Amino acid sequence: MLEETNDNLSPSETKTDGNLATDTQAVTKPEMAENETPTDAEEADSLAKKQQALNEIEASNAEEHEDETLKARHEIPMQDYDTLSMEVLTDELQKLVTNEKVMSIRDHVEEIKKAFLSKYNHFIEEKKEEFLAENPESTEEFQYHLPLKTKFDQFYTLYKDNKNIHFKSLESNLKNNLETRLAIVEELKELINPNENIKDTLKHFNELRERWKNAGPIPKDKYNHVWNNYHFHIENFYDYLHLDREARDLDFKHNLELKQKIIARVEELLQEQDINKAFRELQDLHRIWKEDIGPVSREHRDEIWNQFSDLTKKMHDKREVLFEKMRGTEQENLEKKNAIIAQIEELGTIKVNAHSQWLVQIEKVEALRNAFFSTGKVPSEVNEATWAAFKTAVRNFNSFKNSFYKDIKKEQNENLNKKNALVAKANELKESDDFSATTPIMKQIQEDWKKIGHVPRKYSDKVWAEFKEACNHYFNRLKEQRSEHNAEEMEAFDKKKEYLESIKEFQLTGDHKTDLDAIKLHIENWKNLGRVPYTRRHIEGKFNKILDALFDKLSLSKKDSDMMRFTNKIENLSENNDNRKLENEKIFIIRKIEEVQNEIFQLENNIQFFTNTKNAKKENSIVLEVRKNIAIHKESLDTWKEKLKQLRSLNQE
Repeated sequence: MLEETNDNLSPSETKTDGNLATDTQAVTKPEMAENETPTDAEEADSLAKKQQALNEIEASNAEEHEDETLKARHEIPMQDYDTLSMEVLTDELQKLVTNEKVMSIRDHVEEIKKAFLSKYNHFIEEKKEEFLAENPESTEEFQYHLPLKTKFDQFYTLYKDNKNIHFKSLESNLKNNLETRLAIVEELKELINPNENIKDTLKHFNELRERWKNAGPIPKDKYNHVWNNYHFHIENFYDYLHLDREARDLDFKHNLELKQKIIARVEELLQEQDINKAFRELQDLHRIWKEDIGPVSREHRDEIWNQFSDLTKKMHDKREVLFEKMRGTEQENLEKKNAIIAQIEELGTIKVNAHSQWLVQIEKVEALRNAFFSTGKVPSEVNEATWAAFKTAVRNFNSFKNSFYKDIKKEQNENLNKKNALVAKANELKESDDFSATTPIMKQIQEDWKKIGHVPRKYSDKVWAEFKEACNHYFNRLKEQRSEHNAEEMEAFDKKKEYLESIKEFQLTGDHKTDLDAIKLHIENWKNLGRVPYTRRHIEGKFNKILDALFDKLSLSKKDSDMMRFTNKIENLSENNDNRKLENEKIFIIRKIEEVQNEIFQLENNIQFFTNTKNAKKENSIVLEVRKNIAIHKESLDTWKEKLKQLRSLNQE
């Protein structure tokens, strides 16, 4: 403002200290009714309130003069961000950061950030409590990723980057502009020079005023000091330069008219319903009064300024009434939120014994949570305490709820065991070729699955996937069995069926080598006929039975005969790519080896018992029988080991 500062001095009492001038303005006493005498305390209070109103406007104008982009922030409505969801807050942040100037959204962004983080931290706390309730003995560290938080952080980082860029650019400009304005003030000091031509002085004076208007913003902490010094020397020029009084008086008159128009406009603003809008315009009028309009004559300075400052105080008082009303609304919001907290606390004590009933309770708490967030601001001094009470109430409810679900977790684990048993049974039957007998069993397994209740959530997907895979595998095979078979495999089946009839007529000659070569040739011919359909593989068993009968007639050792049968069997499985049966065969052989080895070990222990007897002079019939059994088992063990070796060599190939 042109004539006012924080000191209680009138313009005529302006002091100078060397080259530094401080322009000050006293606030005059308001008019009083007849016989009314204010106390010193009342007068001091009135002056203090008036000065407070002026200081608020002055501080705001100083800040906006430093960075003119701040003016736009008044045009962006400040929402009650506490009532918005995290999704809406993120969208609002994105809209502001991408569409508005960085400094005009400063207050908005910080309010959005505060509201978002409050809701996010509460959300994460609840997720952590759920995790700990479901995994009470887990050593795994809790982690939770919310994609929305990542999106929010991206836009907030963009805002901070833009703000840093803006400040770096602004800092350099402010410093240069301050030096320019201080230099103009120094030139104004030198204008009062009786030896200089008046026309040249006025020309220089007008040039300085024009340069001042175009000098740009300066740091807000220097704003009032520099402006007051500038206007002190402007007034000094008018008051003490006794040249061209007519031009000076015309300028004084023009400035007075402009200031009177401003006063008239402020009187109109006092009737404006939108108080915030009116106060914003009053702030602009103060800036115009101070920055754009020059001084008035000394006789009008106190009067015109006192009128303006008195009207400013009235507007400030109206604004304070509005704020008081808002504080009343905040108190109402506090009462609503406290009522919501009390309802959540009560729900945290009502015991229910069924999952469906807990779903109702959970839905009620969720509705109360939404109501809490949609209720507006509360007084700042109780905001933290209210938020803490809300979180505690929700946490206690969740703990109460979790205690119930801990009890039913045992039931869910039992359900998991039942479903795992069905999975094992389905896996056992999924390769069955006896479709007529197996299909009803598989269908019953599926019906039994439907009757079993919930399992722990972390196992649900896995056990279902295993069960589904086993069932699908079996029924796909069933479908394949019922579908039209591959023509080539059916042709091989027909040929093998025909060959099977011919081999039934084959007779051994009695010559061991000739008969063995002939059997081997039959085996080779059979292989060359190719694969048969999956559902026709029973013909392989018929061929193997004929081979078994032929081997029995040959004068082969039991081991040789057994090995030839085994070789034919695994080669057949290998040609049909039946890896599952090959693996099962391998497991079976390994088990047989273990069984035979255990049997040999037991028999050898038995012999030691008999041979260690003091009265045993010679081996009796029991010992001889045991030794015979050991020899038989060792021969069997050699055969099984040979089979395992052959099977492993096949896998290596």
